[in-house]
This record gives sequence, structure tokens and C-alpha cells, in this order.
Amino acid sequence: MASIKKRPNGKYRARYRDESGKEHARHFDRRVDAQRWLDEVTAASVTGQYVDPRAGLITFTRYFGEWSERQLWAAGTDKAMRLAARCTTFGDVPMKALRRSHIETWIKTLQTRGLAASTIKTRFNNVRSVLRAAVRDLVIVRDPSEGVTLPRARRAAMAMEIPTPAQVGALLGAAPPWFRTFISLAAFAGLRLGEAAGGQLGDIDFLRRTLQVTRQVQRGPGGTVIITPPKYGSERAVYLADALVKELSVHATSIAEKSPRWLFLGEGDDPMHQNTIGYWWRKTCRAAGVESTTLHDLRHFYASGLIAQGCDVVTVQRALGHRSATVTLKTYAHLWPTAEDRTRKAADSLILEALADSSRTAGTTKAL
Repeated sequence: MASIKKRPNGKYRARYRDESGKEHARHFDRRVDAQRWLDEVTAASVTGQYVDPRAGLITFTRYFGEWSERQLWAAGTDKAMRLAARCTTFGDVPMKALRRSHIETWIKTLQTRGLAASTIKTRFNNVRSVLRAAVRDLVIVRDPSEGVTLPRARRAAMAMEIPTPAQVGALLGAAPPWFRTFISLAAFAGLRLGEAAGGQLGDIDFLRRTLQVTRQVQRGPGGTVIITPPKYGSERAVYLADALVKELSVHATSIAEKSPRWLFLGEGDDPMHQNTIGYWWRKTCRAAGVESTTLHDLRHFYASGLIAQGCDVVTVQRALGHRSATVTLKTYAHLWPTAEDRTRKAADSLILEALADSSRTAGTTKAL
């Protein structure tokens, strides 16, 4: 219910009650302005865009703190979201006062600090999810990050580094036997670092030549080791090459007494964590003379090999544990042969077939 009443001082008091019964009032010099305000409130209520003016007084940092406590996040997501929220430059700004300029200034600050375009995009998307939640919670009317321009990222075809078979061979040759197996799981099974570190002997079915990816290792507060499910959509069965099955069998035999559970045992009963793996990776890269290669590049090496052998998008998606084929295409579309490539290959086949027939015909004629 809304009403307008003229006060003794000549001003007009407009008031209304929201859905919860709370009264809101404002004073205006003119009745027409008071009516316009009530009309705007009524229209917002009808269209579902009404927000309590007092709700927007909460700062970004405080809202994030309250909202984040209700979210069902994996440990890695929780860490990334809190990092993004902490690095904002508008944490003390009331939510209703947030403007696009605040977001743009923050993005510019991240770029000035030298962060990669992909990192900035990730942090922006994380913060944007908070702002969109505030819209759904009726704390703010609209998302102030709409339309913000982000730094241009390099195209996947230019940014992706794929090791050559010779480089992968050099890494395998320079690695100690146990770490050679770890590298093989990344290069020939496409496992992420945390997935390979979380591998257990029971995950391997040597008869069916498969490896179940059901967990990953992450670093928790204070350097603790945390075992979590893999990234969303990444639980999968990996079909292993015969040579990799043989290598895993030899590795399992060599560690059976020391580690009846983990493929790569760390301190105590914990699996090996990222810091230790990173140390051995850097040491192996120096010995192999391929220091610019990252462990994740081996996953790209595996994907490129599948694509080169004619595997379709869905097959590659399932092998890599991507949540959708769209993610696979966005990452590796440039590696699939184009229509032009297929046309040239088909034409080459026609030429070779025609020349072969020509040679056979010439041979027959000469014999006659």
C-alpha cells in the first residue's frame, strides 16, 4: 500500500510497504516527484526488479563473506573465489554504489600488475558470479560488470605450446624411473598433475587396460594435502596403451612394498603433492634441455595425438575429462583438420590412385 501526504513544512511524504511489511518513505518538494517515485517502485515490484534500498548498503566484501558461506564449492573453487574477492579494489564500496567504472578500474589495476589476460578473465568471471548472485538476492538491481572490456587474450592456436615427440622422449630419458611413469600418465593418458598425483594402484585394471580417474590432490591451508574429486565432469575411465600398461605394471611392482595404496607416495601416508612434483619436473626439464615446457603441456601433447589419429570431438572430450564438447572445441579446434585439409587429402588420394592405375595400364600395354 502506498500513499502521499503533505507535511506541515510543505514537503510531500511518500511512503509504501514492501512485501515483508517494512515501511519505506521519502520526502519531496513537489507532489509530482513523490508520485513518480512511487510509480517507479510499483513498476519495479510488478516486474520483479524491486530491491530494498537498505539492502544495497552492504559492502562487496561483507556480501561476499555472507554469500560464500552458503556455497557448495570444491576446495580449489573456494580458494580461487576468495583470491578474486580479495584482490578487488572496491571491497569497501556499498553494493548499490558499485558502478561499471569501479570494475574497469580494478581490471586496469590487474593489467598494470602484469597479470596474464587469461588470469584476469578468470578473476573477473569469479567476481561477476558474486555480482550476479547479488542481483538474484535483490541486493542490487543490475550487474555493474555488464559490458566491461577485458584485455585481449592470445588465440589458443598461438598461446598453446605442444611438445614434440623428441622433447617428450628427452624428458622420459632424463627422468628417474618412478617419475618417468608420472610423466607418461600426463603425456600418454592426458592426466592433470593433481589427477596423476591422486592415482592409486586400485584404479588400474590391467586386464581391461583402463585407469579410473576419481580423485585429485590439492594443497590445503598450511601446506596440508587434500584429496578431492576431480574437476567437474572429469571423473572418467582412461583407455591405456599397451606400452603404458606395461610401464605401470613395472612401476606397481617396484613400489608394492613401500606404497600398497598410492602410485606416488609422499610424506607419511599422503600421496605426493604439487610442490614435490614441481621440484622433480623442473629438475627433469633442465636435464632434458626443455625448460620452457610445462607439465600441463603434456596434456596438450596427448590431445594433439588423439586428434592426429582421427579421434572425434566427443572421444577427445571423454579422454581428457572436459565437462562438455564445447570446452574441447574451444581449446583444441585449431588442431582438427579443416575442410581445406580434407579436400587436399582427398585430392592426393585421387592422384595416387589415378597414377597407380596409369602405371598398371602402361605395364599391360607394354606386355602386349
